[in-house]
This record gives sequence, structure tokens and C-alpha cells, in this order.
Amino acid sequence: MSEPVRGSRLSSGKEPEKAAPKSLQPLKRLFPFVMRYPWRLALTIIFLLVAAISSLVIPSLAGGVIDRGFTEQNLGMVTSYGWLIVGVAAVMAVASGARFYFVSILGERVLTDLRRAVFDHLLTLDTTFFDTHRVGELTSRLNGDVATIRGAIGSSLSMTLRGLVTIVGAVVLMFLTSPYLALGVVVLAPAIIIPMILLSRRLRRMSRRTQDALADMSAMATEALGATKTIKSFVQEPEQSRVYAERAEESYDAEVTRLGARAGLLALIMFLATSALVVVVWWGARAVFDGAVTVGQLTQFMIYALMASNALTSISEIWGTLQTVSGATERLIEIIDTQPTLNAPPKPKALPVPPLGTVAFQDVSFAYRNRDDEKVIDGLSFDVRHGETVALVGASGAGKSTVFALIQRFYDVDDGRILVDGVDVRDVDPAELRHRFAYVEQEPTIFAGTVADNIRFGKPEASQAEIEAAARAALVHDFVVELPHGYDSIVGERGVMLSGGQKQRLAIARALLKDAPILLLDEATSALDAQSERLVQLALERLMEGRTTLVIAHRLATIRDANRILVLEAGQLIDQGTHAQLVKKGGRYAELAKLQFRTDEDVEKAGAAE
Repeated sequence: MSEPVRGSRLSSGKEPEKAAPKSLQPLKRLFPFVMRYPWRLALTIIFLLVAAISSLVIPSLAGGVIDRGFTEQNLGMVTSYGWLIVGVAAVMAVASGARFYFVSILGERVLTDLRRAVFDHLLTLDTTFFDTHRVGELTSRLNGDVATIRGAIGSSLSMTLRGLVTIVGAVVLMFLTSPYLALGVVVLAPAIIIPMILLSRRLRRMSRRTQDALADMSAMATEALGATKTIKSFVQEPEQSRVYAERAEESYDAEVTRLGARAGLLALIMFLATSALVVVVWWGARAVFDGAVTVGQLTQFMIYALMASNALTSISEIWGTLQTVSGATERLIEIIDTQPTLNAPPKPKALPVPPLGTVAFQDVSFAYRNRDDEKVIDGLSFDVRHGETVALVGASGAGKSTVFALIQRFYDVDDGRILVDGVDVRDVDPAELRHRFAYVEQEPTIFAGTVADNIRFGKPEASQAEIEAAARAALVHDFVVELPHGYDSIVGERGVMLSGGQKQRLAIARALLKDAPILLLDEATSALDAQSERLVQLALERLMEGRTTLVIAHRLATIRDANRILVLEAGQLIDQGTHAQLVKKGGRYAELAKLQFRTDEDVEKAGAAE
């Protein structure tokens, strides 16, 4: 499986695009998720405005205290203003707490919805997408990037909005307090805002690189931790440690670069804001000395100036967080915007009921897109009638597994057509098509749940009685009842608590429960010991009763009784017939049979001698 280009967009089959330099554009894509909850959003904005306006009222009261209380030495006026300030502070405190609560709840809700939307969309993407993208990198996007966005919908967005309201309100009130002093702010403001915008654009590009490096490291770790036995067997721990260290250092370097830029932005804004404040103080002192403003007005103005300065500094710090969030959002939106190349037809045809259990390949050709378009199936034609057992035989790479993938329409054929129950698979809803098949893999997928959960996977609505019936038929019940918790026993990730034969029988039970008319068996006994193979073979015989069956045969001894054997080579059908016919005819199958059966006889003789 080929690795995707680091940092590339997820547009299947297209050239990687460079991250756009626009500032916070990707965050716009979060609006539909936020707008699903208008009442929560409305309450958040209301409490945010109340808290911001309350904070802006306090400086005007402070100016009154100075001019009407301290300057006139009126203690009663000081007391009155003091109670007013306490009342406003109480309103501000309650509004701030409510604002924090509602914005946090909204953020968690949006986070959950976004994660579900990305996961659900990933499930709709076709097999080609997963052939060319690492699962660990996708998992990093699904978990790490979504968690990063929590900051945008939660505290960061709330504080940014509050800061903007504070700045706008403070500037307006500064003009109302003293237009003369406010002119100085108008002149100085661009010196602060312009550098912040320029640096923040660069910061966003750095944030994207940081997220890509982190995803790369996560993908490598997921792959390595899923293959620990192989790594230990080949004594590759030092090499894997070195590779992971390289990825970790790349992630560290990218983050250090981003943090350096963010720290520089924050330092620059703080310096410029403080310098501007000193200039305003000097300008205000001169105005007081000239009698243009009172001391109370100057105090009130300076508090507003401080509030605006602090809000701007806070926004500049949060801006860096929003740049990181923007990069994470962009990576998630790339997944959501990736369209599957294999879609259900606009007006799907219905498959016949009851099922016919037939399959037909008609001059089918196919090539994987990530293999230089080299044909894996070339002009393949065959028919499988109802109730037949047909085996596919051939060397590795002959196209046997690809036949199974094409039947289930995991990929679309390049030429020819495939019929299931007489209908072209491209004209059928893929979900309805796949309900016609039960697939038992050579290495079955066992999920990290209970025995019952894994069997129920074939039919989610199945009752416990149906599960046990399938388990008995697949010779699973006997070993399950000996487990500590029976059907509720945990089997571990990928079924590590079970033996190879037990996992195969569990997969067969799952297929029995699905009760599909057509079976696809990637021969399940090729890697088992003699006793496990006998049990699995018995379970398979029960599963195959009354069903159309296609078998990928690795061991020819298991397909002697097949109705027909198809011999594949380089994606082409080079011979077919029964076991006896093909052996008698000679050719490729006869060579394989002679080699395998001689080997089996040698093993039996060696066992008898011991």
C-alpha cells in the first residue's frame, strides 16, 4: 500500500495542492455545525454582550467617582457610585459565568457532531481511498484535529468575540468621552493591527505543517504498534525507534517554529500596545494641563484605552490558537470534501426476490489505479449457477482476491460487466448488493468486543437464541461455554485471546447468522493445524449447504469435491473443470496438484515413521 504525500490534500487521484495562505477561511466551514443549535448560540451571544457591556459601564462610573466624589470631596457620591459599580460587577459576573457555560456546551456538541460527520463520511469512501491513505494518519485527523477544534468553538471563539465587542465598545466610548484624545488612538491603531494580520497569515501556514507532522508521527506509531510481533521477530526495535524518533523530531521542530512565530507575534503586539498607551498618556496629560479634559475624563479614557489594549493583546494571543485550529479544520474539511469514486446509481435496480444465487463475469478487465494501471484481471469470463461450488486456483497475484473484491463492487471494472442474480452490479445499490454475500476471509477480522458482539456483526438485530444457534452450527459453542463469561467474554483486539481455528469458526458463525445466498470463502484452513482444520472444514460444510459458493483455494485437497475449478494466471482464465478432469488433462493445475499432494504424502509418511 502506497503512502500518501505528507500534507497532501485528500483528493483521490489528484495532485497534492498547497495549503492556501488565507487566514481563517476554513473556520467558515464550522458554521453549519454551530447553526444547528440556534438557541444555544443565541444565549451565548446574549450573555457575552451583557458581560462585555457591563465591563464597559464600570469605567464611566469610575470617571464619575473621581469628578463628583474625590474632586468635590463628596463621600455620599462615592458611596452611591460604589454601590452602582458593585451591582454592575454582579451582573457582569453572572453573565460571564453563563457565557462560559453555554459556549462550552455548544463547543462540545459541535465537536461531537463534527467527529461523527468525518467518521460517517470516511465509511462512505470507497476502497481505493483506503488503499492510498494510511489509517493512522486518518485516525490522527479524526481524533487529534477534532480535539484541536474544541478551542475554536469553545473558549477561544468566545474570548475573541468578547475582545472584539470590548474593543469596539471602548473605542466608541473613548470618542464619546473625549474626541480630542480619541484622535491619537485612530492614528496609532494601524501600527498595531497591520503587523498582527501579516504575521498571523504566516502563522497559519506553520500550524498546517505542525498538524501534518503530528499526523505523520501518529500514522507511523499506529502501524508499528499493530505489528509488534513482526518487529520483535525481526529484531527491528532499534530501527523502528529511530524512525519514530525522526518523525517525533520533525513534529517537534515544526511546533517549535510555530511557537517561535506565535511568541514573536505576542511580544510585538504587547510592545506596540504598551508604547501606544504611553503616547496616549502623554497626550492626555497635555490635554488636562491645557484644560481640554477633566481628570475624571482622562481616567475614564485611560481605563477604556487599557481595556482596548488588553483585549487586543488577548486577541493576538488567541489569534495564534485560531490559526492552529484553522489548519486542523482544513485537514478535516479535506476528508469531508473528498468524494467517493464509486457511487450508487441514481435509480438503482432491485435484485430479484427470492435470490437466485448466481454470478457471471462477462469479459471483465480491471487494473488498480495505484499500480501503474497494470491489468490484474484481463478478459475474464465465467458463470456460477445456483447452488454450485466453484473454486478459484492460481499463483499469488493471479487475481483471485480481486475477483471477490469486484463481485462485491469494492471497485468498478474497467471493461466488461459483472452480473449478480442477473443484474449488473453497477446498477444496484451497493448495500443491497452486499447483503447477498457472506464473506469469510483467510485472516478473519475479529473486533475487540465480546464473542456475542462478533457473531452479531453478521446480523445486528439477532437475538441471543439466533447467535447461539449460529455458534453451534459453526462449532463455536463448545469452546465458548468454557470461557469465563461465555458469550460475554472479551476476545481482545483482533481476537488475540482466541486461537486461529477459533477465530475462523467465529467468522463462520457470523456468516451463518447473516444467511446470505452467496458465500465467498478465502480458504480458511490454509494456516491451521490438522485438528483445527478438521473443525473449521466441518463448519464450512454446514455453511455451504444450499448456498452458491466461490472458494479461493490455496490447498487443493480442500476443493476436490468442487463442482468446477477455475484456474487463473495473470488475471486470465486458462483452464476449468473438475479436479479429476484437470488432473487428467495435465497443465498448470495438474502441476500444482502433483506438487501439493506429493508434499502431503511425504508429511504423512514422515508422521507414520515417527
